[in-house]
Amino acid sequence: MAEPSLFARLVALIGGIAVAVRHSGDGPRPQAFGTTPAIPAAKPQGKIPTLKMPTAKGWEGDHRPTPAAGLAVNAFAKGLVHPRNMHVLPNGDVLVAESMGESGTPNSLFDHAMHATMQRARASGQSPNRVTLLRDADGDGVAEERFALIENVRQPFGIALIGNTLYVGASDKVLAYPYELGATRITDPGKVMMTMKPGGHWTRNLIASKDGKKLYVAVGSLSNIGDAGMEAEIGRACIFELDLETGQSREFAGGLRNPVGMAWEPQTDMLWTVVNERDGLGDETPPDYLTSVVDGGFYGWPYCYWNRVVDDRVPQDAAKVASALQPDFALGGHTASLGLCWLPEGTLPGYPAGMAIGQHGSWNRSKLSGYRLTFVAFENGKPVGTPRDILTDFLSPDEKYSYGRPVGVALAADGAVLMADDVGDVIWRVRGA
Repeated sequence: MAEPSLFARLVALIGGIAVAVRHSGDGPRPQAFGTTPAIPAAKPQGKIPTLKMPTAKGWEGDHRPTPAAGLAVNAFAKGLVHPRNMHVLPNGDVLVAESMGESGTPNSLFDHAMHATMQRARASGQSPNRVTLLRDADGDGVAEERFALIENVRQPFGIALIGNTLYVGASDKVLAYPYELGATRITDPGKVMMTMKPGGHWTRNLIASKDGKKLYVAVGSLSNIGDAGMEAEIGRACIFELDLETGQSREFAGGLRNPVGMAWEPQTDMLWTVVNERDGLGDETPPDYLTSVVDGGFYGWPYCYWNRVVDDRVPQDAAKVASALQPDFALGGHTASLGLCWLPEGTLPGYPAGMAIGQHGSWNRSKLSGYRLTFVAFENGKPVGTPRDILTDFLSPDEKYSYGRPVGVALAADGAVLMADDVGDVIWRVRGA
């Protein structure tokens, strides 16, 4: 391996200093979990926020994540290229969005440090821009067939099949493709149903309404806290409702900094999402969260967080703060909770009904958080208790390396839980031991 350049070493040093300066004397804090989390007071980090991310290593040989007691895990598919999200078709085929953050042009020394760190962690680079179809024809829990279903779509993420139409959420548009179940290749260019601004938080997840007449489209913010002004954030930090009959879209809910995973809770028929909160206020401040999404609801970003705690780094709007809804369940600071999937009771032995959550893991706190597939139980349509792990040990014990990073979660046709791992380039399959 070539000796790192002086510039690369300087960039790494800046990242190290950012961690040391911002957290000198700042011991590890307990994670802010649950319906009434203990959230520390904000400690604004200025222009050099904490920067800490493990180097991407991947899995070697038979090394794999550790399942919770009573569970077993196997690789459903290996050798993918940065798999992010999945959709299971009615015939059991699994569609996988392979995509990656695009490397922009750094504008400062810290930007250089952040870009170098993200590339080292395989969080940005050359995006595969592909939707792949995986097929387990013999039902042994391993996909032995693989097809490039759709190619050359800018950063695909969300996928939804409604009737004979397959919808894909690219970073700049929602596309509709005619699709016959069982087909392994789509050459149609796709019909543009909705356009969006690319860049920033780029994942555009999709979920269909129960009647199949609407799509909900998750769109993250351009920046951390409206850094380029709120005009640049129009049409962002929200979930859209797209009417598939009229082609019209409207903002369904706003003030959601980066909503990604979405799922329906069946008892109440409420839409739920996981949201990545703002950076630069400390390890646990504020926590990422799981929340129900109310039509017309506003959830605080960028003006405030959790129980209307004002972020004084942002020019304020008192009316917006007063209208902010409190999220339902805290998931810990900077866990990067991305994947969300409803698991009916009995899906995994010993687990009640609830939400499985793929936590991609932090890059901006002194002690890493996330890097696990976790679970939140539900009772009477609401989350309860504390999270329970499903898969862990995606990190080396010294936090220097990541073997994998959890992203999307889906329920396979046979009832197993599938989880995309974009550093390990694997789809993991979890079931009872």
